[in-house]
Amino acid sequence: MIIKKLFIANRAEIALRIVRTAKRMGITTVVPWHARDHHGPALLVADEAVELQGEPPVSAWLDGQALIAAAIASGCDAIHPGYGFLSENATFARDVVRAGLIFVGPPAEVIQLMGDKITARQFATRCGVPVTPSADEADSPETFAERAAAIGFPLLIKGSAGGGGKGMQIVHNESTLAQCIATARAESLRYFGDGRLLAERFVEQPRHIEVQVFGDSHGQVIHLGERECSIQRRFQKLIEETPAPSLTPEFRQRICDAAVRLAREAGYVNAGTVECIVSPSGEFFFLEMNTRLQVEHPVTEMVTGLDLVEWQLRVAQGEELPMRQSDIRWHGSAIECRILAEDADAGFVPDTGKVLLLNEPQGPGVRFDCGITQGAAVTADFDSMLAKLVVHGATRDLAISRLRQALAETVMLGVTINADFLGRVLAHPAFQSGETDTGFLERHKADLQPADWTEDERRALVAVAAALGRETHKNTISEPYASMGAWRN
Repeated sequence: MIIKKLFIANRAEIALRIVRTAKRMGITTVVPWHARDHHGPALLVADEAVELQGEPPVSAWLDGQALIAAAIASGCDAIHPGYGFLSENATFARDVVRAGLIFVGPPAEVIQLMGDKITARQFATRCGVPVTPSADEADSPETFAERAAAIGFPLLIKGSAGGGGKGMQIVHNESTLAQCIATARAESLRYFGDGRLLAERFVEQPRHIEVQVFGDSHGQVIHLGERECSIQRRFQKLIEETPAPSLTPEFRQRICDAAVRLAREAGYVNAGTVECIVSPSGEFFFLEMNTRLQVEHPVTEMVTGLDLVEWQLRVAQGEELPMRQSDIRWHGSAIECRILAEDADAGFVPDTGKVLLLNEPQGPGVRFDCGITQGAAVTADFDSMLAKLVVHGATRDLAISRLRQALAETVMLGVTINADFLGRVLAHPAFQSGETDTGFLERHKADLQPADWTEDERRALVAVAAALGRETHKNTISEPYASMGAWRN
């Protein structure tokens, strides 16, 4: 079945990302919006927009039946869930298909198998993919704490249905185990409606390596390389890159082969990511599988030259994968930074406000996937990620240099963003030499503090920012040029 009209059950930058590819493929697009979220850039380029209802606003994107009804009323024949929200919800995927629509993602039974951390780990073990020692609540909930403690400390407690760092707690000793279990359960219920927990041995100073896999309905499964995602705060990624630095070709092949084997055994179709942790001794362990497109997929696109959303749509239509494993080529290095509305220097506290001035970075190899427009309000209703800055270079050093320059050019006046902090991470000697793990930010906390500006320097910076604002020049630039903003030839 050919997709003619696509409903994008998401918002912000990923909605825009999907719209652009769909339109290039000649597919009509429909994007939902909410009264408290009507400044998304996807709304400016999509063919149609439909209003959603719900309080709080995030609930509008979690109401599967309302989304399906909106898609049908709009005459769509397919739904792309993006990432987050209902993208890994097996019930939603099943309901989409039952409604006679195409779900752009894996089959519901595969989402159910790999989306649940407990069953996914059990499946990985059967496939010969290594996992860390663990305990879950499935068999005997009343003995969960006792069995978790028997694994040894430190432990990682996390929700079986969780993801994105939500519902995770590190337990360093038995005295805090009960409280950490209670906290993890409460967070898992809040974010995923599922309080079941899993405990596993916490590998200290691990690297977070993931493999992009793709399968089609004709039995072909391939990988598109690995990504390094070790720079994290609160279990959530900040910087991702490919290829992962300091991996031997033999290790890279081994971890990619394991990911493909797991996906093939699961009957995987469409885009997915197999996530692993790598110990300082060089062992790797299966962590989880994300049965959707990843936030960091652009770095893979930059080094392969492929459009993963196009692949998703073609596979969803029943086509074979456009390329075989032997056809895939990787060129250079790509790094992505997540631009967040938060004060990284005050403990990563989220910020809100109105974007008074937005300056997007430009330059060779620079890609800026932005989910907000100038004049829009940044609220606490949604995730704090506003944009993704991705840079490609022939070498990792060149990519880092270009990314630092691009971060310096990124401006969002009116709301605090983490661009300066990300720049300091990129400038750190340990990052530049590829010495990264998930404890990087905490270990180098003192080195990553901002420069101590004097009051005169602060005033000078504010004056410069004000002088660069469009409003400053409206009286000196004639129309229509004053209203055009920073146009480019």
